[in-house]
Amino acid sequence: MALGSSLLTTVLLALVVAASPVQVNKPLVSLPLVRRTNSTGLSNLLAHDQARARNLKERARAKLEGRAASVEATNAVDTYVVSVNSLLVDTGSSNTWLGAGTSYTKTSTSTDTGESVSVSYGSGSFSGEEYTDTVTLGDGLTITDQSIGVASSTDGFSGVDGILGVGPVDLTEGTLGDSYATIPTVTDNLYSQGTISTEVLAVSFAPATSESDANGELTFGGTDSSKYTGSINYVPLTSTSPASEYWGIDQSISYGSKSILSSTAGIVDTGTTLVLIASGKRLFTERERRVQQVQVCRGWERGREHRSPPHLELATTYGLTANAQIWPRSLNSAIGGSSGDIYLVVGDIGSDSGEGLDFINGYAFLERFYSVFDTTNAQVGFAETQYTSATSN
Repeated sequence: MALGSSLLTTVLLALVVAASPVQVNKPLVSLPLVRRTNSTGLSNLLAHDQARARNLKERARAKLEGRAASVEATNAVDTYVVSVNSLLVDTGSSNTWLGAGTSYTKTSTSTDTGESVSVSYGSGSFSGEEYTDTVTLGDGLTITDQSIGVASSTDGFSGVDGILGVGPVDLTEGTLGDSYATIPTVTDNLYSQGTISTEVLAVSFAPATSESDANGELTFGGTDSSKYTGSINYVPLTSTSPASEYWGIDQSISYGSKSILSSTAGIVDTGTTLVLIASGKRLFTERERRVQQVQVCRGWERGREHRSPPHLELATTYGLTANAQIWPRSLNSAIGGSSGDIYLVVGDIGSDSGEGLDFINGYAFLERFYSVFDTTNAQVGFAETQYTSATSN
């Protein structure tokens, strides 16, 4: 099997989807996204993603068991930020907060609620005070009385001011003082205040070629037909815990003719850099590694060859082409890699299959497809883009 064999992520879609988000054809209010790479090496990037995966599982279990979560933190490596206060966009959490880099400036609409707020992410943590304020995300996207955390202490955040949390609202439960009440997210409030007609967030990424690329965009309240090709296909949110606490879906994964994972639950997450798969589910056998000269380098699959067979595409299948499976070679030095090597963007999630979160479709997957996070209809959508088969890596 060649190093470039197609990694097929098969999303189990409903045959007929009656509820589709509004497609926005009027002039859009968009939030540009900038990718930033902050890594000290190969092992740091994978360790960050694995720590985040552990934290996502632990937070969900702790919530179900009514206890506090506790997971070690590692520095964030590869992030997307919006220009509004340089906030990291995170579909795996739901609190919006700032103050990690730039101090919060009170305004005439600022109100200190007197409540403490704190969140641990695995890739970092923050604690501070809750305020409500008028938040403007862009022209036409102004939210009144939005809850924001004002950090007094942060760990693991460098080069960003905080987080724009766009995950499910239930993730805010237990983050506010001693209360177990939820905190409406920015998407919740945009919808409840009538700014958007449906509670939908669409995300457009593009493959990066430098350590700071302005190559992404958020759309609230609908989808932007100029950002994708063909149609958007939707899959319902999974009922399997702990993936069900996030933007979780059921999917199977195959590599060429080899089945890697049969239908199982995992999540779609902008806060994870790589594509993570349950431990023991490697793309290559030991024999295939020897034939293809593939090595495991500090947790990464690494090779010197890059061959691509014909790419298989089915109606309900989203595949990573050979080029999409590798880390951008122009960014090898940013992760401490060798310029002549190829590093696969598929890594070990750090836990065995069967724990209710067997995969994470992170940025390496999302940069090749248009994604739609639809709270109103409890579903996630994907569509191909001009970058699905691009060879920029």
